[in-house]
Order: sequence, then C-alpha cells, then structure tokens
Amino acid sequence: MRREILHSDMNSFYASVEIMLNPSLKGKAVAVCGNTEDRHGIVLAKSDPAKKCGVKTGMAVWEAERLCRDIIFVPPKYDEYLKYSKLAHKIYQDYTDMIEPYGMDECWLDVTGSDRLFGNGEEIANAIRNRIKKELNLTVSVGVSFNKIFAKLASDMQKPDAVTVIKAENFKEKVWGLPAGDLLFVGRATETKLKKLGIHTIGDIAKTDEKVLKSFLGVNGVYLKKYALGRDNSPVTNMYSCAPVKSVGHGITCVCDLNNNYEVWRVMLELSQNVGHRLRKYDLKAGGVQISIRNSNLQFHQFQATLDVCTQSPSVIASKGFEIFKNNYDWNLPVRAVSIRAIKLLDKTVPEQLSLFCDGNTLEKIDKRDLCVEKIRSKFGKDAIRNAVLMGDLKMPNDGRQKVIMPGNFQ
Repeated sequence: MRREILHSDMNSFYASVEIMLNPSLKGKAVAVCGNTEDRHGIVLAKSDPAKKCGVKTGMAVWEAERLCRDIIFVPPKYDEYLKYSKLAHKIYQDYTDMIEPYGMDECWLDVTGSDRLFGNGEEIANAIRNRIKKELNLTVSVGVSFNKIFAKLASDMQKPDAVTVIKAENFKEKVWGLPAGDLLFVGRATETKLKKLGIHTIGDIAKTDEKVLKSFLGVNGVYLKKYALGRDNSPVTNMYSCAPVKSVGHGITCVCDLNNNYEVWRVMLELSQNVGHRLRKYDLKAGGVQISIRNSNLQFHQFQATLDVCTQSPSVIASKGFEIFKNNYDWNLPVRAVSIRAIKLLDKTVPEQLSLFCDGNTLEKIDKRDLCVEKIRSKFGKDAIRNAVLMGDLKMPNDGRQKVIMPGNFQ
C-alpha cells in the first residue's frame, strides 16, 4: 500500500498567534523578536506585510527596522505558542496517532490507514486546514505526498492557507525543477557546494552520480540523491512512542555576542545545569562531551572528547566542554550560539573500572553535592540555589525559547 503522508505547517506561527491575540495588529507589519529593548535581538517570526518589506527570520532587529520603518516589534510569548501548538495537535489526533512534531509549528502525519473513515490524504488535509482556521483562528499550509521529504516540500510550495499534493506519478514534473535549496537538509553551505558542481535544481541532484555527491558531501550526498529520487522511506513516529535517549544536550542563541572565554564558560556552566538534571532524570551518565559553537558570521563548529570517568555532574560536564572549547576555538570571531551535549551515555548502574590515578573520594563528594543541589531545586525551584559565577547578566535569553524542540526521524 502506498503511504499518504501530510506535513502541516502553521503559517507565520508566532506572528499569527500574536495577531490573533491582539486583533489591532491585523494587516500591519509585525515582527516577533527577542530582546527588543536594546535592539540586540533577532527576528523570530514576521507577518506577511513585514515579509513584503524584506524582513526575514534571523535578521537583527535594527536591520528589520531599517527595511520597514513602521514595523511593530512584540516580545515572544512561548507559553501561548505552546498552548496553540497543543490545540493543533489535538485536531491532528482526530485523524491519526502517527504524528511526528518538527518544532512547535510543524508536524508530519501518516494518514495511510485513515482513508476509510476520513477520505484520502488531500481530503484529510483540507479538513485539518478548515478546522484549524475555524477552531483556532489560525492558518496552515499542508503538503500531501507519498513520503516525508516531499510532503514537507509540498507544504512550502503554497502559502498561506493551502493544500498542495505531490504524487508518485508526477513528482518529477513538480519537484525536479525547483531550486536545490528547497530540498530538506540542503542548507546554505550545502547549496553553495552544489552550485560549485553545477547542481542548481533538485532534478540535478537526482541525476548526479552518487559517487560524485558522496565525494563532495559525504554520506549526506547519498541521502540527498535518494530524497530527490523520491526514495525516502523514513517512518512517521507514533505519538506514543518513546525513542531511546542517545544524547542529552542543551543549547541557546545568546542575545548578543560572547567576546571572551569567561563569558563562554558562564554560558556553558548554565546550560550544563539542565544537562545534568536530565541525566539524573533518565538514570544515565555521560562518557563524553560534545560542544557546538556558532560564531557571529553564522559559521558552525563542533568538537567532542571522552571523559576519564562517566558522570552526571553539571560542573564536570561544563568543565570538559570548556576545555574542549579552549583547545579548539581560535577566537577569529565572537561567539553567538553555544550548545553542550552529554554523549556516549550509559545506564548509571553499569559498573565502571576506575584508573589507579582517579580520586574516588573526590568523585563521591561531587556526586553527593550535586544530589543535594538537585533535591533543593526540585523542592524550591531551579533558581533556589546556583553557582555564584552565574549571577548577573549571562547574555542568555530568558523568554522560554528553550521549550522549542525540533525532533526528526530519517533513515
């Protein structure tokens, strides 16, 4: 049986929620931005009038203001966005339990087995679109196709408030002429590399020898050719499924650039509090640490190293992450975004052979200290006790954006 996959994308989600909550903003150029007071923030979402002025997501606030003098900046309300995201999910659940989120505003739905009750994929897509408009006063664009990649591509082809279908019989005519950058997982850097090879469209990817793509893009090139040929077989995750935890991380885009090691250390230590807490929650310990750094020029760097002893300790994880950073980052440019991740995870009950030079007493003291801190925070809140070095401005947002997650399942 051929699959029927939907990709539902809530149009200009953050901005649409703001306008729905405040109707006086309707028809005006609106941008949802963090840290609007000192103009260091970036545009998280924009309304159609702002988009027509050239305002783009990720643009600095001052740039958006220069392009659109009448633009209205509003701070993000993540609790409201989560609320309406969950309401949309309840609508999706009326048609299938095969639902896989891709951020707060996007979802894949597998409706292959729902046709006898609700009609074919296009009919279900229109039913969802109409219900979200009527019940939530928001709009969605829905892509319908035989795999996840093309369903996502279809939802981007017509906006706002539309349903687009890409069938197995005609996907070459509808897809292959589109720019290569429209294909999921072809980012700006990959698109630049493809252009150097004379590859400009999705069809060009499909027709290029796999060995050539692999030599320039690694295994990602093999997957891109498969996707361009319509051979994506990745499943839509069941909403009740629970994937095994393979790593635990936390990252953030800072409200302004970090300019020295001390500022990076403080951010890493703060992020590691969350990582350590979740390791304890999952009864896991980390055997290694991975860090990701994005500089002010949006260049991405990733490094990792193994820990001498597995740990759940936020301070140990942060210290290792900072050591990795100092050994690898050259400070040609300031740092804009930082993430730190616990990798090589093991069940905390797995026995471990310590080296002769390991101080077991110190490790035990660290574990008791961290457990005590964890208990205090669980009873009185996460800010009840914290490292003194974390007092003051960390250049980190505090508006709830860390609640935004982007899972995905591709094979």
